[in-house]
Amino acid sequence: MHDHPSHFCGRTRREFLWQAGGGFTGIALANLLGDAWIADQAQAAHGLSPNLAADPHRPFLTHAPKARSVIFLFMYGGPSQVDTFDHKPKLYGLDGKTIDIPTFGRQGKRAGGRIVGPKWNFKPRGQCGKMVSDLFPCLGECVDDMAFLHSMHAESPIHGSALLNMNCGRITSGHPSLGSWVNYGLGSANENLPGYVVMLDETGGPISGAKNWTSGYMPASHQGVQLRSEGPPILALDPPEHLQGPLQRELLDHLRTENLLHGASRSDNPELNARINQFELAYRMQSEAPEAVDLSQERQSILDLYGIGKAETDPFGRKCLMARRLVERGVRFIQLYSGGGHNDDNWDAHGDLEFNHTRHAGRTDRPIAGLLKDLKQRGLLDETLVVWGGEFGRQPTAEYENQTGRDHNSWGFTMWMAGGGIKGGISVGETDELGAKAVRDRFHVKNLHATILHLMGMDPNNLTYFHNGLDESLVGVEGAEPIRQVLA
Repeated sequence: MHDHPSHFCGRTRREFLWQAGGGFTGIALANLLGDAWIADQAQAAHGLSPNLAADPHRPFLTHAPKARSVIFLFMYGGPSQVDTFDHKPKLYGLDGKTIDIPTFGRQGKRAGGRIVGPKWNFKPRGQCGKMVSDLFPCLGECVDDMAFLHSMHAESPIHGSALLNMNCGRITSGHPSLGSWVNYGLGSANENLPGYVVMLDETGGPISGAKNWTSGYMPASHQGVQLRSEGPPILALDPPEHLQGPLQRELLDHLRTENLLHGASRSDNPELNARINQFELAYRMQSEAPEAVDLSQERQSILDLYGIGKAETDPFGRKCLMARRLVERGVRFIQLYSGGGHNDDNWDAHGDLEFNHTRHAGRTDRPIAGLLKDLKQRGLLDETLVVWGGEFGRQPTAEYENQTGRDHNSWGFTMWMAGGGIKGGISVGETDELGAKAVRDRFHVKNLHATILHLMGMDPNNLTYFHNGLDESLVGVEGAEPIRQVLA
């Protein structure tokens, strides 16, 4: 018998088993060796980095973490800092006057404009005496646990790119989001629930949709999974009867194979990425997810604390309570959106500022305060980092000739943090006397991201993923330092 590519020349039993099965038996071997063994064999192009196929359960901890979970309360549209937490007394007396003050918004750069005085009064709250707008009577009770960042700045005053900047560290799409980096660096603490959850406003999602919670060039398992506060928590969690049992497993294996063959896990197709990721999680979540989001198990006093049952606060209250329950069950990163769609469905107050902010603050004030109080009374606030803010702030001047709305402002805005590793009752950084631009201890979005990763026990400048010949990181090649003034 002669050797020929089209004929099997049996030399050993091992060769026979391998070639007769077309290599299929190698799948069983891979399963016996385990995922960790396969990941350990992979190297990046430079021969050093194991990140190309890193074990998702291998942590990148470099120091003791202060927090084990993050809840990011995203006020989509851009809340006005001078009407919420950045008290600027001089604005009241200048209301209606036109002054020279450079601004940069969606209508470009302007040399000046008509001042819009704050529409709400501020008063000192808590033992720290923090000045808080009357928009937030409930959150005012929590200021001693909060650190305010009054000098945030970002690169873009346009919603789409600013959202990507805040969520992914870049103004262009295709890069992993903050939650994906946390998930990648720490792995899941509960394999039956997603490590990264996103809950959208009932009016819809933000501009660019899934690009804001994409895993980018990372595996699809690190992408954010949309969870619903009413109805089935994840669509397709309960498969049709004809797909249950062995057939469901077979379909899942097929989807994985197709995903691998067609490269759909890459950042150029986030929607397909999300669907496959959700289906895979659904297979494991059928027993645990319904219990995790079942609010009927909660006492009435807890429901009241979050404002659940009241028309105004019920939707966001449910999301906040679900976030607490997910934190208890080991979910690493949870992002809740307040506001969706366009115009006054979110915090984007271009026309009637008073109507817009009264509406959205009224929907979120009690639920967020309830979340902070509930986490604290359960001993969870010390290990849960809570972040509040939007993609940018708003200008002290009016956008239109006769209305009170404000244009976008990425030159200076306010965010706050509370919980795991945060020094409460303090304010750091400043904007100018009119709240238009950060002028002291200026903090970029990258500094916020670096702070979050640091508190989770990771070095933001060394948490990298090898892609296209580069060690990519959330904070970019230039790096960023945590905001050390707020660290406890």
